Amino acid sequence: EDAPLSASVILRLKDTWKAEYEAWKHRPLDGHSYAYLWFDGIYLGCGQEREKTVLLAVLGAREDGTKELLALEEGYRESTESWRGVLRSLRERGMRPALLGVGDGGLGAWAALADVFPTTRHQRCWNHRVLNVQDKLPKRLQAEARIELRALWEAPTRAECEARRDGYVAKLQAQGQEAAAATLLRDWEDFVTFYDFPQEHWLHLRTTNAIESVFAGVRLRTDVAKRMGKRENALYLVFKIIERLGQNWRSLNGGRTL
Repeated sequence: EDAPLSASVILRLKDTWKAEYEAWKHRPLDGHSYAYLWFDGIYLGCGQEREKTVLLAVLGAREDGTKELLALEEGYRESTESWRGVLRSLRERGMRPALLGVGDGGLGAWAALADVFPTTRHQRCWNHRVLNVQDKLPKRLQAEARIELRALWEAPTRAECEARRDGYVAKLQAQGQEAAAATLLRDWEDFVTFYDFPQEHWLHLRTTNAIESVFAGVRLRTDVAKRMGKRENALYLVFKIIERLGQNWRSLNGGRTL
């Protein structure tokens, strides 16, 4: 932990890290059931290619509520085909379909998930929806939008959530903010799926914070990756960092998922 991670040190460690990553990447996944999956991509400004490196990651919640990194692979942007390859690998290694997948609205993961694990339900991230709605509003209304939308996802029932939604949509329309109102209503069912799962898990399911917090820790520690000439070296570094951070991940509220 205390070793300075200069580029030269990382390169010397690369071969060991590569072997550990390959063993982890091909490990069987039939020993656990995973109720929930979170999807995200992290972009690293490294390598000689003009396109930024994106690492596609999948985090899972086991039946006992503990979290586990299931996949971390290079992809082309966040395309459907790239995500399809990641999910197929999980299936081929014995992972059974999860109950729910959580991600943002722009991921090619949704189409891939429908193809590879068609029974897994979808939950869109509320934090991303807030940003989408705010983008359609003048600056003077953006703070209010965050407060209104937070009240929606914190509603105690789906019926109350939708009643609050209708009230806010009417308010937006009265303000002449039709685009923001339409954005809020778009794909609505994918934003309230969490109500069908245990209430103690809602905090974890309404947003992609579970996996974004992992990448926040990675970003704090990967400045050196931006100086690396090969993308795969950055992949091994990120894998090792996540492996270490995973020792302190918070389990789901209420413990068991299945």
